[in-house]
Amino acid sequence: MNHLIIETLSWGKLELKDEQMYHFAKGIPGFEEETDFALLIMETAPFWYLQSIKDMELSFVLVDPFLFYPSYEFELPDEEAEELGISADVVIRCIITLKEQVEHSTINLLAPIVFNPNEHTGKQIVLHRSPYHTKHKLINEQSTIDGKDGG
Repeated sequence: MNHLIIETLSWGKLELKDEQMYHFAKGIPGFEEETDFALLIMETAPFWYLQSIKDMELSFVLVDPFLFYPSYEFELPDEEAEELGISADVVIRCIITLKEQVEHSTINLLAPIVFNPNEHTGKQIVLHRSPYHTKHKLINEQSTIDGKDGG
């Protein structure tokens, strides 16, 4: 098993294991040149961090969207599933924008990040013709974004 030591802004030096590393063939929109990331799990909170392996200053805070929006759903297009080599296992996470006041934090449900934990590939997918957008409230008193929960 290979270990890679990277330098990060938030955690200093980190030793990564193979299973933490994911390859994004096309990068992440806006960061196309960054193709290799580490997926780090926070032990004390329901957050994950997607840390660039090359750029110590580039990381994204991720969350399991189903924890906050249980009725969240989308169809993964066949070509995307094929590109990621997905046959069975898939992990969905969404980028959140943390604000100083947590109730103002937002979650991007329009462009989830899809991980294939078997192949260690990932891709941010923009959902076209979707009821979702990029800035849903993370903490929502009533989850009525898709109309199914209201009433």
